[in-house]
Amino acid sequence: MTRTDEPPSGSFAPLRQTLFAVLWVATVIGNTGSFVRDVASAWLMTDLSSSPTAVAMVQAAATLPVFLLAIPAGVLADVLDRRKFLVGIQFLLAGVSVTLMLLSAAGLQSVASLVALTFLGGIGAALMGPTWQAIVPELVQKKDLKSAVALNSLGINIARAVGPALGGLILASFGAAFTYGVDVISYVFVVAALLWWPRPQAADDELSERFVGAFRAGLRYVRASRELHVVLVRAFLFFALASSIWALLPLVARQLLGGGAGFYGILLGSVGLGAIGGAVVMPSLRARLDADGLLLAAALVTAAIMTFLSFAPPQWAAVAALLVLGMAWITALTTLNGVAQAILPNWVRGRSLAVYLTVFNGAMTVGSLSWGAVAQWTSVPVALLAGAAGLVLVGLIAHRIKLPAGEADLVPSNHWPEPLTAAPIEHDRGPVLIQIEYRIAPADRADFLKALARLSAERRRDGAYAWGVAEDSANPELMLEWFQVESWAEHLRQHRRVSKADADVQGEVLRFHQGEQPPVVRHFLAFNRPHQGRA
Repeated sequence: MTRTDEPPSGSFAPLRQTLFAVLWVATVIGNTGSFVRDVASAWLMTDLSSSPTAVAMVQAAATLPVFLLAIPAGVLADVLDRRKFLVGIQFLLAGVSVTLMLLSAAGLQSVASLVALTFLGGIGAALMGPTWQAIVPELVQKKDLKSAVALNSLGINIARAVGPALGGLILASFGAAFTYGVDVISYVFVVAALLWWPRPQAADDELSERFVGAFRAGLRYVRASRELHVVLVRAFLFFALASSIWALLPLVARQLLGGGAGFYGILLGSVGLGAIGGAVVMPSLRARLDADGLLLAAALVTAAIMTFLSFAPPQWAAVAALLVLGMAWITALTTLNGVAQAILPNWVRGRSLAVYLTVFNGAMTVGSLSWGAVAQWTSVPVALLAGAAGLVLVGLIAHRIKLPAGEADLVPSNHWPEPLTAAPIEHDRGPVLIQIEYRIAPADRADFLKALARLSAERRRDGAYAWGVAEDSANPELMLEWFQVESWAEHLRQHRRVSKADADVQGEVLRFHQGEQPPVVRHFLAFNRPHQGRA
């Protein structure tokens, strides 16, 4: 179905579009199955070992592969057919759950096998995460993007509300093998929805990126994007400290609250229900608080819940507290994810979101292992209190690092003219040196250099690995901007990557140029090195 041009009427507007709605429902079913599986694995580990470190290893094994593989997965999301890639990943994850089911049915499950299979499932999640997020702009209009991101988070938390409770009930009633079997069935729905998706076949393009070149281009973009740096720092600080509640929650349920598998599922389901409520009131919260205020509020509320749980409250009070935790958690997730989506152009979206997921899961992995060790050396309540204190302190300090607004127009401007060439140039020829000559009045020099400094970030984000500015010793009014890219193909890709927001920055630079003729642009090709494969 084609995307509607009607204006959105609220947070649920993307669900009016059949394509988004079908895939959204499928992901809710798939994520519900995953939470059913995770409840079985987390609780099964408490049966296999009472060590806090062993229990925390399940969380770490699930997130470590995302930390290790998310960036290569993001590259694949940008260079492969995303629909086919997702279908293949579903078969991998289904295979993991089938193996867990068979081992549990045969009574052969062990700490080592459970951690290993959880790690393998984490590999599937690592490959899938950037691609699922990268397809969102293909399903909705830009004006609905933040609502679609929020709905995706809402879908995850609907699954979080239903999956753990369902998993705990099935686990208590039928055992681990049957519980894993339910997860296997959920993949049927996801694969069917992906096969139904009428995604157009990408046209052959001689400038299509290859894996190695795309990997380097993605890292250059991330390295040059200060706005993304801010999002990554804020995400790492929040999730590294907040991860203590997730790593230790099975032990909180069993040791502090005296519950069983069913109660643990109820606790996780309460988080999901709270997240659903948080998603419903999110538009009202956004009207009162900006992104920085929302993230600080999420940190303070999460810290308060962690402190409350450390004192072993009654079970009913813990369930109520985790409802509030769910609201805080979805607030943090949607705020950071929405800002990340809003500041990224489509050509590098998968790779940059992969870096975001790497930081997120790296923080969760390091945090889970660290808080598990703290609980091992001290106690679960002490670990929760330490995490809460750190979250408050770091949250207040990080609040000074303001998140970007994400309002720039990142649609390609296509305003660069094709470079002049005396003869056709092989795409793998390089590196390429580009020079732009400006004539700048002495009175404008300082303002010109400030504008050019902003432009340098755009050059680097879009493909330049080196950039500089120089003046003519014989004529100080003649200023030379230069930058280098790996190959002629990469420079042609630069032409496609320049956004309308970047064009505005270039316009600010050009207004300082003197004379009726535009700045002179020259391209120099290296010929003193062997040609390499296409970047």
